[in-house]
Amino acid sequence: MGSTIFAVFLPAALALVMFGLGLTLTVGDFTRVLRFPAAALVALICQVVLLPVICLGLVLAFGLQGALAVGMMLLAASPGGTSANLFSHLAGGDVALNVTLTAINSVLAVLTLPLVVGLSMAGFMGDEASIGLQPGKFLQVFAIVLIPVAVGMWVRHRFTGWADRMRGTVKIASVVVLVLVIAAALAQEFQTFLDNVGSLGPVALLLSALSLTIGYYAPRLFRVTRRQAIASAMEIGIHNATLAIAIAVTVLENETMAVPAAMYGILMFFPAALAAYLLSRGPGAAVHNEAASGTA
Repeated sequence: MGSTIFAVFLPAALALVMFGLGLTLTVGDFTRVLRFPAAALVALICQVVLLPVICLGLVLAFGLQGALAVGMMLLAASPGGTSANLFSHLAGGDVALNVTLTAINSVLAVLTLPLVVGLSMAGFMGDEASIGLQPGKFLQVFAIVLIPVAVGMWVRHRFTGWADRMRGTVKIASVVVLVLVIAAALAQEFQTFLDNVGSLGPVALLLSALSLTIGYYAPRLFRVTRRQAIASAMEIGIHNATLAIAIAVTVLENETMAVPAAMYGILMFFPAALAAYLLSRGPGAAVHNEAASGTA
C-alpha cells in the first residue's frame, strides 16, 4: 500500500516542482546564453561531462555496487535543483545565469539522463535492456522533465501577473515537496539506507563538495566573472534530488536507486550553505553588496 501511494504521490509532486520551475522561465532564458557564452559553455561541460566522470570515480573508490551505484550516477546526471537560485542569490551570484543554465540543463537532461543511466545499468547491473535503449523510457523522462516545465512557461506567458505573484509560494512548495519526497524515499528503503549510510554518506558529501568547487573554479580558469562563477557553482553543485528519485521510482521502477538521491538531498545543504557563506564574504563581495543595496 505504501509503495502504491508513493508511486502516485511522487509524479504529482515532481510535476508541481517542474511546473513551478516553468513559471520562472521565459523564452529569453534560453536565448540569454548568447550574452555570456563562455560562462554557460564551461558550466554545461562541467555538468554534462565532468561530473558523471567524477561521480563514477567516487562510486568505484567507495565500492558502491548495483542499484546504489546506478542511483548515484542518476543523481550526478540530473540537472540543477530549484534551490540553486536561492543559494546563488545568497552568495552574490548571477541569478539570471542560474535561470538560464537550469532551463538549458533541463532540456539536455532528456538526452543525457537516459545515456548516463543506461551505461551505468549496463556496467553495474549487467542490464543491456537499459533506459538508454528503450524509447518508452526515453519518452517517460521527456514527460517527467519537460512537459510540466512547458506548461509552466505557457502559464507564465499567458498569466504573467499571476505567475509573478505565485513565485514565492511555488518556491516554498518546492522545498516542502523536496522534504516530503526524501522522507518518503527513505521510508520505503530505510533498511537499505541504514545498511549503506557509511558508504553513501561520504560519496554524497564529496560529490556535493567537488561539484561546488569545480563549478566555481573551472569557470574562473576561463576568466568568467566571479558572479557568474558563483552561479555556475550553485547550479552544478546542487542537483535535482526530487527528479532523480522520481526517475528511479517511476521510470526505472527501482526504489533502491532512489536512496542515493535521498541521502544527497539531506546532506548537500551543509556544503551548499558553507559555500554560499564563504563566497558571499570573498573578494568582491562587498562591492556586489553595495551595488545591490544601491539598486534596492
